Amino acid sequence: MSRHWAFVVLMLVASPLRVWAQGGPPYFTDDTGTPGNRKWEINIPYTPLLLANQSTIGMPALDMNYGLGDRVELTYSLAWERVRRGASPAEYGLSQSAISTKWRFLDHEGGFEMSVYPQAAFNNPTDSVRRGIVPPGASLTLPLQWSRQIGPIVINGNVGYSIIHLDSDDWLAGIIVGHEKRIGRKKSRGTEFAAEYYVTGDVGGPIEQATIDAGVRYQFAPAAVLLAMAGRNVQPPRSSFVGYFGVQLLLPPRSSLEP
Repeated sequence: MSRHWAFVVLMLVASPLRVWAQGGPPYFTDDTGTPGNRKWEINIPYTPLLLANQSTIGMPALDMNYGLGDRVELTYSLAWERVRRGASPAEYGLSQSAISTKWRFLDHEGGFEMSVYPQAAFNNPTDSVRRGIVPPGASLTLPLQWSRQIGPIVINGNVGYSIIHLDSDDWLAGIIVGHEKRIGRKKSRGTEFAAEYYVTGDVGGPIEQATIDAGVRYQFAPAAVLLAMAGRNVQPPRSSFVGYFGVQLLLPPRSSLEP
């Protein structure tokens, strides 16, 4: 698979979530949130990426996030992937592993937050490189996130630089706008809707991906949140579909989506 779309799949499974901050799974754009001290957020998604002559599907992926204090998060993610090119038989194998640490260094200053979120991705001791499932080299992504709440609307931004071994470096940028709503009996269940624009490209080169998508989060149980997103690449040739469909487990269970 191409290096840029491998990066897209990695971002889909490696983004942590703090609901009501809008970013994070099921989106590409990360937010400033962390799970909360000694709390777990475990995402188990199905992540299809369909191109004109190739498909890549995480089936399933695993994204584990742990809160270390109120402003720090530790993350590990991995996926079992199915890759098919044209009429060739599908190949199966492990994705790259990704480890991340997020630190929210600016917190609720007039409703504005900022965080840094370095992410390292590396290959596992399998034959996924030979099969073309993952890129040949490791990478280090250095992104900066910000969040701003304006009434019921939350806006998140994300910019970053990826240092890629054995290939040229990448840049990334994204923005997401969301709205929360409480539904159900006694308004006890949180639902969030959001729209996103996300781009990546070669440093000093052209834009390689420009994705527009929309998604929803719905807490259907104290320990579980439904995650869903669908979108497409609007960069020529505009022949792709990207999605994220899964569940997030909250440990310990919570009465609302807030940390």
